[in-house]
Amino acid sequence: MSRRQVSSTRRFVDSGNFPFSGALHSKSRSSPILSIALVVVGAILLIGYAYSGSGKFRGEAVSRIEGDYTCSLEVQRAIPFLKKAYGDRMHKVLHVGPDTCSVVSKLLKEEDTEAWGVEPYDIEDVEESCKSLVGKGIARVADIKYPLPYRPKSFSLVIVSDALDYLSSKYLNKTLPELARVASDGLIIFAGTPGHQKAKGAELSKFGRPAKMRSSSWWIRFFDQSSLKENETAVKKFEQATSKSSYLPACQVFHLNPYH
Repeated sequence: MSRRQVSSTRRFVDSGNFPFSGALHSKSRSSPILSIALVVVGAILLIGYAYSGSGKFRGEAVSRIEGDYTCSLEVQRAIPFLKKAYGDRMHKVLHVGPDTCSVVSKLLKEEDTEAWGVEPYDIEDVEESCKSLVGKGIARVADIKYPLPYRPKSFSLVIVSDALDYLSSKYLNKTLPELARVASDGLIIFAGTPGHQKAKGAELSKFGRPAKMRSSSWWIRFFDQSSLKENETAVKKFEQATSKSSYLPACQVFHLNPYH
């Protein structure tokens, strides 16, 4: 009977259905150390598969980059590095983009920083904290295709995320100069990366159109046409700050000088 069992097990192993069964049989002729080693290797391979192939863990990382991520979330991650790049000039900030309440709340936690926000789309099903910011006039809903309700150079920095990706070139020609108009020290733009689709089909009704992921060369040409120059000092400091950590922006980040 024992021989039949061993023979049956070998046929099972040869079929490829149970690759570690030979290591689990106590009557195997292999040494105990080899059996234990095979079990450990098998466990490691199974764990690796769970993270890379099952979709649960790997899928979370991919969805953040390819589907569910937003540049407004990226702004929140980048705040410590922006503080190092801009220093004292990051004292009066306007954020423009979806989820502005979250970004503004994060900015307000920074020392010596005041912040306001403009939500380009309707604020629906928001938390009480967001309703409070709207009630205080710190956050507001405004169509950025039209002039912003602020005087020139009202803010030291203007940070824009996601919003410009949903505008056609026709409206960008009006909106971008308007954003630069209300900034005194800098305009920071977080834009989507080509190949990464940000808006799901269910969100198209909110944004009105799918996001258009433009290349960095396209943006640079557009900035030049709009007479907006790169803030080389801020770019250098931002890159120095990020190079000292494991932070790698998932969005394109542009540092521009405002109009003078």
